[in-house]
Amino acid sequence: MVLLILLLALIIWAVAATVVELHRDGYRRTPTDWRRVAGSDALHRADPGHGYR
Repeated sequence: MVLLILLLALIIWAVAATVVELHRDGYRRTPTDWRRVAGSDALHRADPGHGYR
């Protein structure tokens, strides 16, 4: 029973720490600047017979 309680406490601590770190990591969604996005990608301009990755 003690092992189960310790495991539950560890799970709660891990979830709380994850939420806190995700809040503090500084990553935020930023809108796309469509003026800086190219009209087509390299695969559309690829020469036939060449291998592109």
